[in-house]
Amino acid sequence: MMEHRIILEMGTGNDLYGRDYTRAAKRAIQDALHHSSIVMFKSLGIDHTEMRVQVTIAVQQPDQLDLKALTAELPRGRAEVTAVKGGLDVHDAQNNQTHVIATAAIEAFVPINAKDWKLS
Repeated sequence: MMEHRIILEMGTGNDLYGRDYTRAAKRAIQDALHHSSIVMFKSLGIDHTEMRVQVTIAVQQPDQLDLKALTAELPRGRAEVTAVKGGLDVHDAQNNQTHVIATAAIEAFVPINAKDWKLS
């Protein structure tokens, strides 16, 4: 049975004063999660464990992310988190402070047999 993407949600998060990339990424994940509600699992009798969740987090310093802590933010499915370069570091020269902005894309996939579905 082929996996099909059933959801794509985006979110942003920041850490304004601690330059903590993981904190900003956690906030981006939570922002994305709060934009969606997947009722199909209960409606169609699909177990959440059948869902694969792929999260891509973008920050300026991806090597600074704690991927295990970010994976723990995902409440359902079999999750994996990938870090890429992106997001923003916004420097405030007057206060010698760098603000971190992270972006997250959350994709959810479930195995669907196309033969079981048809448009009416």
